[in-house]
Amino acid sequence: MERSAALKDLALAEGFDLVGIAAAGPSATSVHLDAWLAAGRHGGMGYMAASADERSDPRRLLEGCRSLIMVGMSYRSSLPDSTDHPADRRVWVSRYAWGRDYHRLLKSRLLRLGRHLERRHPGCAWRAVVDTAPLLEREWAARAGLGWIGKSTMLLNRRLGSELFLGALLTDLELEPDRPVTDHCGRCTACLDACPTGAFREPYVLDARRCISYLTIEHRDEIPRELAPAMADMIAGCDRCNEVCPWTRRAPADLHPELAPAAHRHRPLLAELETLDEEGWRSWRRGSPLGRIPFPQLRRSLAVARANLEQRRPSDSDP
Repeated sequence: MERSAALKDLALAEGFDLVGIAAAGPSATSVHLDAWLAAGRHGGMGYMAASADERSDPRRLLEGCRSLIMVGMSYRSSLPDSTDHPADRRVWVSRYAWGRDYHRLLKSRLLRLGRHLERRHPGCAWRAVVDTAPLLEREWAARAGLGWIGKSTMLLNRRLGSELFLGALLTDLELEPDRPVTDHCGRCTACLDACPTGAFREPYVLDARRCISYLTIEHRDEIPRELAPAMADMIAGCDRCNEVCPWTRRAPADLHPELAPAAHRHRPLLAELETLDEEGWRSWRRGSPLGRIPFPQLRRSLAVARANLEQRRPSDSDP
């Protein structure tokens, strides 16, 4: 218990907001993942199916893994809406991408935590994991007591809501696990009701093929005609289910200056993005987590946003 408490203190000192420990073993939700994949709800994310076996047990990521130190970091920002141009000339980039690339930030802190661990316990094995590795991080975060998986399929914390970056440090050390927390969604269905495309077939089940985050970030083909109007001005992700969640709405903001939003990625002007060439797009997104969006896909999403915004103001020809 002392070893576990010391590691938690180190994680908090590294700047993480949440830390908990789970005992390694088989995933409890892999059966649901298999059913989700069998139903085709992963869409074009073939890597999800290809790595399903690895995702079923963290011991496949680190031989001899006995414990997972799960961490969470809030990215909630109170940055106000821009007022120098009308909203119908701007497009939406998801909040998670307003600031610097969280993969690098979390990974560097987890690596430092791993080195602390090794200095205190020479010879121990460990591996730092962010969401690019095949780990069901929301399940393990819930098992470590960081929160619960809500009806939106996001991890929810009573203090910090759902706008959280998650990471894990896997180790072969045996640590004292934390207790999971109970589900506090209650009868609320705000996230399900707010989804513009009806991507939630039922509580706790997301059909990625209808999710705007999937359509703008992962989907490489044309946007289905019936879903395009619901995308509105969104070109990189969607925050509707987070924004309406009561736990998220009351969560504190601006906890991390190092994640402060870059001004050009908050409500950018559609016309300015339309002037970018491929090199300009690489420069615009540099330092952000938007590297998964290739230039042709950006152009496709901008065209959808242009059509939707012009539909809102048919008499206004000013871009």
